[in-house]
This record gives sequence, structure tokens and C-alpha cells, in this order.
Amino acid sequence: MAKILLVEDDVLVSKSVSEWVTGEAHTVEVAPSGEDAMQLLKNFSYDLIILDWSLPGMSGVEVCKSYRASGGSAWVIFLTGKGDIDSKEQGLDVGADDYLTKPFQMRELGARIRSALRRSDAHFQPELKIGDVQLSMATQSCTVRDVAVHLMPKEAALLEFLMRNPNRMFNTKKLLDSVWTSDAGVSEGIIRTYIRTLRQKLEALGQPDFIKTVPGAGYIIETDNKSAHPAESQ
Repeated sequence: MAKILLVEDDVLVSKSVSEWVTGEAHTVEVAPSGEDAMQLLKNFSYDLIILDWSLPGMSGVEVCKSYRASGGSAWVIFLTGKGDIDSKEQGLDVGADDYLTKPFQMRELGARIRSALRRSDAHFQPELKIGDVQLSMATQSCTVRDVAVHLMPKEAALLEFLMRNPNRMFNTKKLLDSVWTSDAGVSEGIIRTYIRTLRQKLEALGQPDFIKTVPGAGYIIETDNKSAHPAESQ
């Protein structure tokens, strides 16, 4: 599961793309303008950005250029009615990674997203396994030594994020920003509840210490390589 920002002012296109991407088990946040997109990009992390070229106010080109100038590294796919080579060149020159001309088929967008996630982050493999715990994104299923663990969608998303980032410490705010959308209305206390529930389910199958807590710092899944990355901001 990836956290995707969709920047699109056309309500019908936004609805269609959001429904398709959500159906592919990703989390989608929608920004209807370039200014809204920049505010979200300033405060939240995304794995991929689907960016309309023609936006009210700040254009998609300006958004992409500003985002790259600020050090943003997520994969950017432009959606645009401009199919000429000059426009494509301009979009790629300001930092876009891919370009899809409207009208387009949702299946093609889905294929572009899958390709982008594979290329932009080697961690986006479809299967994750740490110790005896295995998580499949294709089937949204978790097993411990081949015994199924029933997880709710957000439990699976939270576990996936931690498993994709082993040996790294994350506090509740970082987990909230990375897994939930900004308008989800979820508190940091809810994150702690999800962590507690995940632990109970894994403990029932003999994995009591799979997700560790470091008091005052956050949560971590450790692998055999114990050299953890620096803790995320508190």
C-alpha cells in the first residue's frame, strides 16, 4: 500500500482516479488546487504524486518545480491534455517522472503507478517477510508460520509501513502522517490503540515482541541486523 497525493480540480476525474487507486489498496489524498497541494506536501509524506497539469491558480508545472526545489523526492506522474513533445519536455524538465495524456484508461494509470512504485522505492515489493511474519500486499493477508492473522485494512497498512522500514524508529505522529490522510480525523491515541491490537494478534501466534516500543521514542520492528537508522523526528 502506498500513500498517494492526487492533485486534480476536475471533480469527475478526481472521483474516478480516487476510486480506482483506492481499489488497488492504496491510500489517496486529494488536493483540488496547486496551493492546496503545496500545503499538504509541506506537512505530510507521500510515496507518489498524481499531478494535473492545468490547475486553478498555481499550475501543476509550478507545483512540481517548487516541490523538487524543496527537496521532494516522491515519484510524480503528470496528467494532462497536452500531448505535444514541447509540453512533455517541459514537464519532465521541471522534475516529473512520467506523463499520461488525457483521456486515459484507468488500467494504464494503475500500471504506471505499479511501475513507479517499483522504480522509486525498492521496498515496494509485493511480499514482505521478517522472521516468521509474512505480509502480502496482493491479497492484503498476513501469516505467521503459514497461520493466517486477520487484520483490518488500517492494521495491515500500519504493519506494512513498519515492515517496509525495519530498524527505524517512528513515533505516533510520524505513523499518523505516513499512513493516514490529513482529513482522517485520527488522533495519536488511535495509533497507539492500533499498535496494541496488532501486538495482541501477533502475540496470539507466538510473536509477542515483533513490534517493540522504546519509551519516549516510538515503535520499531527489528531484523537480525540491529543497526537501526536514526529515529524519526519526535
